[in-house]
Amino acid sequence: MINSDLLKTGVNEIGAELDSYAIDRFDSYAERLVRWNEHVNLTAITDPDEIVIKHFVDSLYPLRYVQMKAGQKLIDIGTGAGFPALPLLIVNPGLEVNFVDSVGKKLGFVKDVLRNSGLVATITHCRAEEISKNDEHREQYDYATARAVAPLNVLCEYGLPFVKVGGLFIALKGSSGEEELHNAKDAIKTLGGELAKFDEYTLPNGDKRSIVIIRKISQTPTKYPRKSKKIDTKPL
Repeated sequence: MINSDLLKTGVNEIGAELDSYAIDRFDSYAERLVRWNEHVNLTAITDPDEIVIKHFVDSLYPLRYVQMKAGQKLIDIGTGAGFPALPLLIVNPGLEVNFVDSVGKKLGFVKDVLRNSGLVATITHCRAEEISKNDEHREQYDYATARAVAPLNVLCEYGLPFVKVGGLFIALKGSSGEEELHNAKDAIKTLGGELAKFDEYTLPNGDKRSIVIIRKISQTPTKYPRKSKKIDTKPL
């Protein structure tokens, strides 16, 4: 279904590599995404080349800046159709990934892709601000990721409580990333983080994107995260 050369070229430019198993898994992922999207609202992007560039290649951009290793733990907040964590898992099947979303049908799709691809991961049907209060999840992850979920100052309160001290919160943003970063400075500091990397990049089709990588330098105060309504209406 997908153009494997387009995928390999895009991934190589990031500095990562794909073996034949990964290419087959991405092809199956794209095929299932289009099929499921007919009855579950997963994405507005259904053209095969656009799926490759706007979903798969974009999701793998963290690998330009971070060397993820087998055995490390990653939690993907508001995962939706699995972006960015499922592409990251396909490239590195040794990652211990937890896909979190409050919409069960979307997690059903992720589960289907995992099962078909022979990949193992955890699926958590819950709101992020609820499980991050749980000792099993709070500050237990090397990485937390989020893509196109909420403004960065809001997103930090959902994501940073999961990250262990020394770990990274990675947010994939659109072209407004620099402005969002400016608005999130207080939130980042309050929640125990500091900016490790901000970069803007251009996808192979010319679309502008940005990435924000925040390092956890101290524990998040126990009063965070707050209730979702307060996070959204009165961001830090």
